[in-house]
Amino acid sequence: MRDAVTTLIKNYDIAGKYFDRNAIDSLKSYFESGTDRIQAASVINANAAAIVKQSGSQLFDELPELIRPGGNAYTTRRYAACLRDMDYYLRYATYALVAGNMNILDERVLDGLRETYNSLGVPIGSTVRGIQIMKDIAKEKIATAGISNTAFVDEPFDYITREISEKNV
Repeated sequence: MRDAVTTLIKNYDIAGKYFDRNAIDSLKSYFESGTDRIQAASVINANAAAIVKQSGSQLFDELPELIRPGGNAYTTRRYAACLRDMDYYLRYATYALVAGNMNILDERVLDGLRETYNSLGVPIGSTVRGIQIMKDIAKEKIATAGISNTAFVDEPFDYITREISEKNV
């Protein structure tokens, strides 16, 4: 798994360049947000089950057709699979948040996910909505814990939703 630092070094090494002002500024920004990233991950970890449960409840309140007969989360097995997937997204978003790099999301979650969901008939739109709800709830809990800068929390969740969303060809 690469992080913001190793990715930056790799890119400059491939180009055969020394760090320039942009690289130094990027590193400085990453390290300045490091404590907040670790604290945010700690808050998410401590509240993961509640975040997933609350996100699932809100999603199914907004889209009740998902849990009605014929809906994609109808039956206990499908409902549990939906919450399991939400938990995966939350966990890997937390890894990416700490790393300051979205590479792990591509490697461990996103490669082939949209195609798999499409082949299984999993509705992408409601999946995206569930991830957005999770992001909002996680940010609320992080802000409540006293972390004022939560902008970096958006990046992994937004990256996941952007990558699994339908793309115009």
